[in-house]
Amino acid sequence: MEVSVIKIGNSKGIRLSKELLKQYHIEDKVELIFKKGHIVLKPKKKPREGWEKAFEEMHKQGDDNLLIDDVFEDEDFEEWS
Repeated sequence: MEVSVIKIGNSKGIRLSKELLKQYHIEDKVELIFKKGHIVLKPKKKPREGWEKAFEEMHKQGDDNLLIDDVFEDEDFEEWS
């Protein structure tokens, strides 16, 4: 696909069609990857996207138990006061 480089303010850029953005799940940001004479645009996903659903599934399957206690027997909470 060929696109033109256009003037955008004091910079230059390219325009991507709405269909192309939708097809490749590009929303607000992209990651630029530079490889031997090429620039790759990669959709930037939101941090922790899908975690809520994954945690719900873990809970349903009983996989959300602590592997170690969060409070140890020898912990002294007085030093934190």
